[in-house]
Parts: sequence; C-alpha cells; structure tokens
Amino acid sequence: MVSIRNTTKEKLNSGDLAIGIGIRQARTVDIAKAMKTAGFDWLFIDMEHNSMDIDTAVQISVTAQEVGITPLVRVPGFQHFHASRVLDGGAQGVVVPHVDTKEIAKKMVDQCKYPPIGHRSVTGAQPMLDFQTYPMGEATQAVNSATFLVIMLETPLAIYNVDEIAAIPGVDALLIGTNDLCMEMGIPGQLDHPDIVEAYKKTIAACKKHNKHAGMGGIYEPNLIDKYIDMGIRMVLGGNDLSLMISAGKNQTFKIRSNFTG
Repeated sequence: MVSIRNTTKEKLNSGDLAIGIGIRQARTVDIAKAMKTAGFDWLFIDMEHNSMDIDTAVQISVTAQEVGITPLVRVPGFQHFHASRVLDGGAQGVVVPHVDTKEIAKKMVDQCKYPPIGHRSVTGAQPMLDFQTYPMGEATQAVNSATFLVIMLETPLAIYNVDEIAAIPGVDALLIGTNDLCMEMGIPGQLDHPDIVEAYKKTIAACKKHNKHAGMGGIYEPNLIDKYIDMGIRMVLGGNDLSLMISAGKNQTFKIRSNFTG
C-alpha cells in the first residue's frame, strides 16, 4: 500500500497542537529546514499577500515534505489552477482565504481532492509520491489522505454559515482569519472582543460536531493564544518569517545598545 506522511495531519488527528509559520519573505528552500529546527509543524506559504511565484512556492514545498514539516500554500483565489498547480508541484495542502459559503467550500474540495471525494484532475508521477509510479487507485487514495484542505473564515457571513461549511466532506480544517474578521465586524484590532470570542466558540463547536480541526490566524500575543487554545483551537499560525525576524532583530539591537556606555 502507498503511504504518505503528513505530520501536521497526524498531530491534529492525535489531539496535539500543530503550530505553523507564515512564509512571506523567504525565497530559498532552506527555510523549510530552518523552521523545522525552530519547532514549527507546518509552513503557511503565502501566495495571497506577497510576490512569491509558484515555482518558488513548490520548491519550498518539496523540501518541506522531505524534512517533515508540512507545506501548506495559501492560494490567491478560487480558480482551479491555483490549487491544482501547487498540489501537483509539491504542496501537501491548500489554504483558501475568504470562504463565506458551503458552495465555495465544496468547489475547493472538488479542486483539491481526487474522486470519489472531489474532482481533481490526475497527473503523472508527482513530488508527494517521490515521483514513483503506483497503481492509479492506490496513488490517488494515498494523495487524498495526505492532502490537507484548510478553509479560512474571515467575515460574519462565514461565521454564520460555519456549520454548513464544516459539514462539507473533504474539508479538513477551518481557520479563522482574525484580523480580517475584526475589520469586517467594525472592530479592527480587537482580537478578544466578545463577538470574536463568540465566533471562535461557534467555529470550534462546528469543528467538533463534524470532526474537523479548528484553526487560528492573526493572534500572536501569548495570553490570547492560550485563551483560544483552552477553548479548543489546535491549529495555530504562530507568526511569519518577517515579523519574527524584525522582533528578534529589535531585541538584539536593543540589548547591545542598552549595554553601551560610550
């Protein structure tokens, strides 16, 4: 039997935390090894909010799978070629932003999963299978099992429809884009506002009901992270390469300058 490891899916299925890091600035494949060493479980390779091209995204993805950190690519839209090309190129999952309805969620399942779950078009030997050729039925079943589809909820309409979205077969996780949700609610930056807390409660309940994983993005303050983990969040976006680099750099330069007496 063909077997493909997706370490993030394994962690979440066991009830453990899976912590991700956004990739905005890095453009070389060694970022996968570096973030694995830093303790992260998955890469959030962002093709919505940066200039990264698909070739760079899939090269990082291939390296990430090899070292055991799950490569997930946030696609910039709902067109089928965004999802299919990154998956064929080496991503182990897709993150879809701005999903408001069950119809869009089902459309993305169709693009990301092979029949009988979805309608993804088959291709030849691919990176997820180490370019080996297997019987078609075995190969597509193994790839389906290892492919992780994350739906982002970023509007009040998405939260209103969360139970219907979570019920769609083939969806693996629902991840709240907290900053966009705050903006859409007219409460920018209020990441612990009662309406945001209620949105998390609804999403976590829907995920538990339909055996999906609940995720969180846009919240990086430790106490708030702990609050939402205690509520049931298990898939945590822990920051991005740019913000961590700037934070570490500021901390280092502050320490050096604070000890300088002239």
